[in-house]
Amino acid sequence: MDRKHTDKDLLGKGVQRMAIAIITMFISPVILHTSFKNQDHPLFIPVFILGLCGTVFAIYMAFKGISTIMDALFGKKKP
Repeated sequence: MDRKHTDKDLLGKGVQRMAIAIITMFISPVILHTSFKNQDHPLFIPVFILGLCGTVFAIYMAFKGISTIMDALFGKKKP
């Protein structure tokens, strides 16, 4: 009877990734909202691009975090 145990180091890494994702999920919409309120400002395009990059990064980190947590709990799939 071989019981698998949770990989605590990998679980911590996944939780850390999810924390980064949650932080950027709150910051990115604020940056996007600020850019849309100041469309006539010369720095509109760079701030808008920064907000979009932050949004994409938040989504990426959320998927990676969930994937890492699942690997820590259930083990990696063997090909």
